[in-house]
Amino acid sequence: MYDRSQVVQYLDQILEAAGRIERRAADIETPQDFLINPSGVDRLDAICMMLIAIGENLKKIDAKTGGTLLPKYPLVPWGSVKRTRDVLSHGYFDVDEEIVFDISKNRIADFISTVKKIRDDLTT
Repeated sequence: MYDRSQVVQYLDQILEAAGRIERRAADIETPQDFLINPSGVDRLDAICMMLIAIGENLKKIDAKTGGTLLPKYPLVPWGSVKRTRDVLSHGYFDVDEEIVFDISKNRIADFISTVKKIRDDLTT
């Protein structure tokens, strides 16, 4: 059995990071908005950092739970989320603003809902 409180702590950190992504992308309307000025590039950088943090914590959760927890919630492509962390961490200058835009605008809300569900399931 694993330490649920530690996993919940990781989930809370993930939720904080995901919330930051939502806030930072709130007025971004196109992928090109990340590139049109220094402020947009700074947002892209900041969002990428939060994606890296999310992926890192997901890897920690897998390690703590022996890879048994996340597969119980198949609506999120966990492997892709963790691989996104790897791509951003190791190939930063190859960041694709369209992928970051898609995650930030189209996928993060469902991701947050799923992470909240996992957290609720572990705390009730």
